[in-house]
Amino acid sequence: MSAVRQPPPRTLDHGYRTLVVRRGRVSGLVGVRSAVVCALLVALVLALGIVALGIGTYQLSPAQVVGALLGTDDDAKARLLVVTWRLPRVLFAVACGISLAISGAIFQSLTRNPLGSPDVIGFSTGSYTGVVLMTLVVGSTGYLDRAAAALVGGCATAAVVYLLSLSRNSVRPFRLIIMGIGVGALLGSLNSALMLSTDLDAAMLTAVWAAGSLYGLGHAQLWPMVALLLVLLPLAALLAPSLRQLELGDDAARGLGVRASRVQVSAVIVGVALTALVTAAAGPIAFIALAAPHVARRLTRGSGLVLVPSALVGAFLLLASDVAAQQLGFPVGVVTVSVGGGYLVWLLTAEYRRTP
Repeated sequence: MSAVRQPPPRTLDHGYRTLVVRRGRVSGLVGVRSAVVCALLVALVLALGIVALGIGTYQLSPAQVVGALLGTDDDAKARLLVVTWRLPRVLFAVACGISLAISGAIFQSLTRNPLGSPDVIGFSTGSYTGVVLMTLVVGSTGYLDRAAAALVGGCATAAVVYLLSLSRNSVRPFRLIIMGIGVGALLGSLNSALMLSTDLDAAMLTAVWAAGSLYGLGHAQLWPMVALLLVLLPLAALLAPSLRQLELGDDAARGLGVRASRVQVSAVIVGVALTALVTAAAGPIAFIALAAPHVARRLTRGSGLVLVPSALVGAFLLLASDVAAQQLGFPVGVVTVSVGGGYLVWLLTAEYRRTP
């Protein structure tokens, strides 16, 4: 009796090359292209960080920067410049870029729209309003006070936009964007009225901060932000699978066991909190949240929510913008608005051409 030959096991074709990652009872698939892109982005961020640490009135070579970081250089002045003065700014740029990019990726996935970023739909403006009220009305400029005000302002704005976007107990993504733009315009007018009604010195201080700048930020502001960011990043990672299912539509996600309303509310809170961290420390920095997820999807040739590549692209974009801002003598927010405005025009033109 001859043995029956069993056909070889079939593998699932994902449409791209993948790597299987297993660690204990946890396993997952990682796209080869995505892994390569992330590795290259990490290398670029590290290289650009070394360049940024050497830029200033007193120029340092990459070898001097690395020696100061590793403690192998006996030059006390170089260590003071790199570790005490310049390193917090570079780390702030990386942390702010990660925070804004993940926030943008969350809102673009939630709204299923390429324009769904917190600075477009008004949530950044709400955080800015909270900080303006804390600065001009309450009179406090402490980081934790401004962070709390930015979070409250952003969440209050998100709640209003969310309620205005509800239709039959479900949020309509396009309606969310339209309502967000309208509420953001109203809050922008309120911010202008508050600045015109206060004394000139306070208004000038707020206007300079509103341009978005990493200048003057040190270790005292860095570590509270990093601590809060490390709390929010795992929450965003936990929401990612449900957000990917919501991209199929609310009804399809509910059929897969996703509690759509709860996930939407949680995603809005986490996305607003990530934006509020940046707004409280450096002011409103525009277009990183919009551009980083788009660039990440193009580099990885992926679709939907791509958190890690978006975070790395955001870190690189904001760090590169800050390096350019130092050379030009402008706040980093001016550079991101200039570059991001052109990117937005290109994006709208591309979307218009795709429409039949």
